[in-house]
Amino acid sequence: MIVIIGAGLSGLLTAFRLKKEGIPFKIVEARNRIGGRINTVLGTDETPVEMGATWLQNHHQNLITLLHELGLHAFEQFMDETVLFQQQTNSPVQMMTIGKQSPSYRIAGGTLNLINTLYQTLDSEDIVLNQRVTKIIFHENSVQVIADETFEASHVVLAIPPKLWAKRILFEPNLPDDLITIAEQTQTWMEDSIKVALTFNQPFWQEESLPATFFSNAGPITEFYDHSDVERTKFALCGFMNSSFKNLSFDERKGLALSQLKSAFGKRVESFLDYEECVWSQEQYTFEADQNSLIPHQNNGNPVFRKTYFNNRLLISGSESAGKSPGYMEGAVDAGNKTAEKLISILK
Repeated sequence: MIVIIGAGLSGLLTAFRLKKEGIPFKIVEARNRIGGRINTVLGTDETPVEMGATWLQNHHQNLITLLHELGLHAFEQFMDETVLFQQQTNSPVQMMTIGKQSPSYRIAGGTLNLINTLYQTLDSEDIVLNQRVTKIIFHENSVQVIADETFEASHVVLAIPPKLWAKRILFEPNLPDDLITIAEQTQTWMEDSIKVALTFNQPFWQEESLPATFFSNAGPITEFYDHSDVERTKFALCGFMNSSFKNLSFDERKGLALSQLKSAFGKRVESFLDYEECVWSQEQYTFEADQNSLIPHQNNGNPVFRKTYFNNRLLISGSESAGKSPGYMEGAVDAGNKTAEKLISILK
């Protein structure tokens, strides 16, 4: 049996491919939910807002191919050519023309629609939640994966960010020193992001001919976009908050964000149904502190992650390990596909 550690996009996709080949596996997930850094939250009126991975682009062909394979659809992210812009914290909000931008796309029904569609192809017993792996022991002909339960395997896939397995899982025998060093210095996509969303009954910005796109150099909100659904029957604004606000309380962040958005969009922004946020540095199964600051995407796609270890019994997957578009959903898909291909080849 294959044990896949992590029920994010790459782990689920690897499982999906193995299932088609009749290869037994078990996904072991530390969280109480699937999806990893894909986290679609439904508001009061079921409006889907993305607290994690959101966008794809035309060059993300592996992801686009997967959506077609699963019968899912993407739609173009609405983007104003004239935006609201704030130069500094106390500067007035101004209109600024940025012209037509390269299109980005979102998955119809929310990004979690991709996760749930993959999950529905599996059996319920294929995944166990609330199981944080602490140790992996490689024997001559088997592998033990130790969490709250112990799982016996022939091969193991690490489908979580490299920094997490390098710093939190004990390996017996030890992994190569160069692999551990690089993994500990690999920046985790989303790890210091703060996502914020407001849901509404009506798109007041559209009714008032206001741009839905807002940029600020200072924050707290740095980017905000129209986040309505593909049918435009459910309405939201969603974007990013400056990560320097992560140490404030929820109420402090919310108050500052609403004050800033009111100055940008006017009083009607206060008519929101839900205020949602996700501070990813508070997500214990995403964030791991660094001794030294890492630059965005540092060591993402490093070739050491695409090698196999312990006589082909340990494989590394996840977005950061991908050879193409590491650190994005496209990278997670590329890694999931390639990992499944390697396993199928090894086992057959």
